[in-house]
Amino acid sequence: MSDPVPALDKSDAPADTLTGGPRRGRAGKRAGSAGGRLRGGAPLPLLLPALVGLTFLLLPLLALIVRAPWRSLPDQLAKPEVWQALQLSLFSATAATAVSLVLGVPLAWVLARTDFPGRGLVRALVTLPLVLPPVVGGVALLLALGRNGVVGKLLDSWFGITLPFTTAGVVVAEAFVAMPFLVISVEGTLRAADPRYEEAAMTLGASRFTAFRRVTLPLIAPGIAAGAVLAWARALGEFGATITFAGNFPGRTQTMPLAVYLALQSDPDAAIALSLVLLAVSIAVLAGLRDRWITAS
Repeated sequence: MSDPVPALDKSDAPADTLTGGPRRGRAGKRAGSAGGRLRGGAPLPLLLPALVGLTFLLLPLLALIVRAPWRSLPDQLAKPEVWQALQLSLFSATAATAVSLVLGVPLAWVLARTDFPGRGLVRALVTLPLVLPPVVGGVALLLALGRNGVVGKLLDSWFGITLPFTTAGVVVAEAFVAMPFLVISVEGTLRAADPRYEEAAMTLGASRFTAFRRVTLPLIAPGIAAGAVLAWARALGEFGATITFAGNFPGRTQTMPLAVYLALQSDPDAAIALSLVLLAVSIAVLAGLRDRWITAS
C-alpha cells in the first residue's frame, strides 16, 4: 500500500496560492499595475511614422485655428446668411436625428434580436451609406424621391409632396447618411445586453413590445444616446447628398457645409468662421463620447 500524500503546509505556500489566485512575481505585479501596457520607449521605426501621422492629422486643424479671424469672428457669425445657415443646420440635423431614432432603433432591434433569411445582406445594405460616396447617395435619392422618381412621382401626384430642393429634402438627405451610425451603435449595444431580462419579463405576462419598452430601452439607453450624438454630428456635417438632392438655396436648403463651400469663393473669413463652428461641434461630440470609446488609463 502506497504512502499517503503528505498534506500541504500552508505556511510554506506562496501568498497567491493561499488566496486561490495565480502566482505572480514582481514582474507580473508590474504588468498588472500597468494595465497590460508595455513600459519603456517606443522603437524608432514606429515612433517616427507615428509622429508624422499625428502631424499630418493635426496640422490642418492648427492652421485653421491660427489663421482664423478672431477679431472679426463675432461680426462674421452675426451676418444674416451665416445665421440662416447655422439655424437651418441645427434644425435639419436635429430633425434628421429624430427620424433616425424613430426608424433606426426598431431596425437595430430587428437586426440584433431576430433571425431571418438574408439578415447579413440586410445589415450590409443598412451600412452601405457609410461607404457610399455622398454624391452618389444624393443621386440615388433623386431617382427614388424626385418628381420623376420611383416613389417621388407618386408622392407628387397623390399627395402633392415634393421633397427635392426643399428643407424637408435636406432632412431626408441627412437622415439617409446619418441613420447607419445610430443603427450600428444601437445594434452593438443590443447584442451586448442580456436578452434574458426580456425573456423574464415575457414569462411574467408582458408582451414583446412591453418588454422592449419597459426593459430593453432602459438597458440600451446609453447606446441610443451615443448613436444619436453620432448621427446628429454626421447630419450636421453632411455636404454631398444635401447639395445633390436639396440644392444650395440660402435660407431654405443652405446648411453650414454648403455655406462654407460658397463663402470660400467670395468671403474666406466667413468660410473660416463657419469651419470653426463645425470644428467646435466635432470636438464637443468627441469629448462627450470619450468615456464610451476610450478606456481610462
